[in-house]
Amino acid sequence: MPLYEHVFISRQDLSNAQAESLVEHFSTVLADNGGKVVESEYWGVKTMAYKINKNRKGHYAFLRTDSPAPAVKEMERLMGLHDDVMRVLTIKVDQHAEGPSIQMQKREERGDRRERRSRD
Repeated sequence: MPLYEHVFISRQDLSNAQAESLVEHFSTVLADNGGKVVESEYWGVKTMAYKINKNRKGHYAFLRTDSPAPAVKEMERLMGLHDDVMRVLTIKVDQHAEGPSIQMQKREERGDRRERRSRD
């Protein structure tokens, strides 16, 4: 089955438990349609680059899934209808990366980032 990575942003006025329950809800939607969640991460409340629906912050969640395309379409459809979900990004990948995502790694573990150049 195809592999996907999903990131979705939910409203900032939700509690952490409510935001994490959204991950569970959409995981069951995938499971009901023949897919499965390989890994899920809750990234917490983060400040967004611009306002979405008058919200400056949002609860970010990340899912790695192994699902058929119709299951992903159904999950995205339900996310679009859900009042608490503001944005969704789904990407089809060839393989899932090992270990935690970049957002969950500590700054010291990220190592191979390029250094900032000073402007002269």
